[in-house]
Amino acid sequence: MIRVLRRFMQGVADSKFIKHTPEQAVNNPELNLKSKETKKLNLYQSVNDALGIALEKDDKAVVFGEDVAFGGVFRCTMGLAEKYGKSRVFNTPLTEQGIAGFAIGMAAVGHTPIAEIQFADYVFPAFDQIVNEAAKYRYRSGNLFNVGGLTFRMPCMAVGHGGHYHSQSPEAYFAHTPGLKVVIPRSPIQCKGLLLSSIRDKNPVIFMEPKILYRSAVEQVPVEDYELPIGKAEVLKEGKDVTVLGWGSQIYVLENAIQMAEKQIPGLSCELIDLRSILPWDLETVAKSVNKTGRLVIAHEAPMTGGFAGEIASSIQDACFTRLEAPIQRVCGWDTPFPLVFEKFYVPSAIRCMDAILKSVKY
Repeated sequence: MIRVLRRFMQGVADSKFIKHTPEQAVNNPELNLKSKETKKLNLYQSVNDALGIALEKDDKAVVFGEDVAFGGVFRCTMGLAEKYGKSRVFNTPLTEQGIAGFAIGMAAVGHTPIAEIQFADYVFPAFDQIVNEAAKYRYRSGNLFNVGGLTFRMPCMAVGHGGHYHSQSPEAYFAHTPGLKVVIPRSPIQCKGLLLSSIRDKNPVIFMEPKILYRSAVEQVPVEDYELPIGKAEVLKEGKDVTVLGWGSQIYVLENAIQMAEKQIPGLSCELIDLRSILPWDLETVAKSVNKTGRLVIAHEAPMTGGFAGEIASSIQDACFTRLEAPIQRVCGWDTPFPLVFEKFYVPSAIRCMDAILKSVKY
């Protein structure tokens, strides 16, 4: 399985953005660590670690979803029911609408529900509960009531063999909903910190985990409890000629694309940004970069039409119009259902992303 994943998305294990040593892991001022102790975890283990910390430190925290008590289909909840009890980590019936409604009710009375939707593709039966109940709960009550302790976890994005019901990236649907936050991590260190921030945030959060990274992304992860900021992008590589923007597993595709583009054009300098949060998104950091480079390339796996790249492109054109040297480029999934046998050709590849970078700088 690991070999299949690596063939589908090459470069994760060798990425410069994966922290392979304890020294690299703790050398991040965002983490604000007291200890330098780390442990080697892949992304699903970092999810498990964050959930364990939340359950240990918050006696009102509960974890539930389909097969969660057994460890879940991706093993993210392994051992939690045995350690924290079956009244706090438990299975639900196969009803996403019921899971969401139950989670909203628990949050409304002061609990910290962490609900798992087994695949992001399965969230649509719960859509009404999330966008019409959870997102509006505080507003419609005039801040008398809220569901601020609510987190929905869901695996998203492609793995190379998931097809149209196990590969989608529905972040743009939720980005259109005031009252929600939407977060997508790229690595185990990021996942742990952002998940703990999401669980403790006073707004309902959609936390999407790129499932191809569950086992392919491995880092030295700080042992202690830490949080990372929601709504703040991270500049992973500084550059001066073109800004390249993505999130989740697409970051590693863009890293490869940048390497190829910089080889083709000696002296080319690309800036790479991980958006991390889709809602709210960090317009300030992206605009600052584009005002410097004059160019922007955005990549995501979701279809182009209505995809979040369109919102970014519109906002950046408004904020940086006089500084733009080329049309903003979008590299996205095609406007078709997610195809099983053609997944490799559907998602933005390093070649497609490199072509967009070269098109932008040669304009």
